[in-house]
Amino acid sequence: MKRRDFLKSAVILAAGSAAAPKLQPLDSSIPVIDTHIHLFDPRRPGGVPWPEKTNAALYHPALPERYAALSQPHGVAGAIAIECSPWLVDNFWLQDVVERSPIMVGFIGDLLPEAPDFGATLDRLHRSQLFLGIRYGNLWNRDLRVAMQKPEFRDGLKLLASDGLVLETANPDPALISAVLAVSDQVPELRIVIDHLPHAAVPDDAQTRASYEANLSELGHRSNVYVKGSEIVRQVSGRAALDPGLYKASLDRMWEIFGEDRIFFGSDWPNSDSLATYGETFRVAQDYIATRSPSAQQKYFWKNSIAVYKWQARTPSQAQLHKP
Repeated sequence: MKRRDFLKSAVILAAGSAAAPKLQPLDSSIPVIDTHIHLFDPRRPGGVPWPEKTNAALYHPALPERYAALSQPHGVAGAIAIECSPWLVDNFWLQDVVERSPIMVGFIGDLLPEAPDFGATLDRLHRSQLFLGIRYGNLWNRDLRVAMQKPEFRDGLKLLASDGLVLETANPDPALISAVLAVSDQVPELRIVIDHLPHAAVPDDAQTRASYEANLSELGHRSNVYVKGSEIVRQVSGRAALDPGLYKASLDRMWEIFGEDRIFFGSDWPNSDSLATYGETFRVAQDYIATRSPSAQQKYFWKNSIAVYKWQARTPSQAQLHKP
């Protein structure tokens, strides 16, 4: 974390702690769909583009069996994998891994909508009901604002929308939020997921901050735009800050803008291991959401994921979530 971001986080967390009420434990019987995990295996021939070999916390196989052992004690009934590689072939590796693992209810690929073969690749992946969409944002040196100026990119997004698939963004900042608004303007039927919004730094400059807030507010009126409650936990003074009350003010604001029907849970495992254990990451979200109604808690942990991704059940416990 850069020094400026560190100082900003410290101020935000301190302010939140001063005003935070005591939070009550959530009903642990509520099932969970974790909508943001990454799967990879550094042992594969050719390795992986991420994480790097020097990352001692992450450079280990991250596969469904390991994830299930960590998550199922917390009531997780299913998960969605988000592709974390820009290599085209890795979409098909991920598809194979997900198809062999019933805990996985789907995956989000990594494709370039402007690529000449985008339509053919999309069609091939979409033959699987587990393919739910693609991710494009502040990742792999991409710029959604620049991409949106290309007719072929916009055509690719329209194709994505016509197939009923999702566009997932990455690592939001003011520029990305502005670009998401442009996408929503030009492809209004496309369902868009803004991931990691709780972790986005609020701009220092007053004018930039006002524009950022205005764009978020406008997106709050777009019924096809959703927010993933992933990357909540921050590091302060070299340690993960795990008091959920510290994040209440910023999460309340996100909730105020988007409402209980368009916010849902994602752990960001195993990337979250850089800060905290899966259990610690989960409990921060769990204890915060306990401040909401029982109905809102269920929407956050599983109901909204069905509305967003249209995933299909593969196990009896997942099938129970689809019952009216």
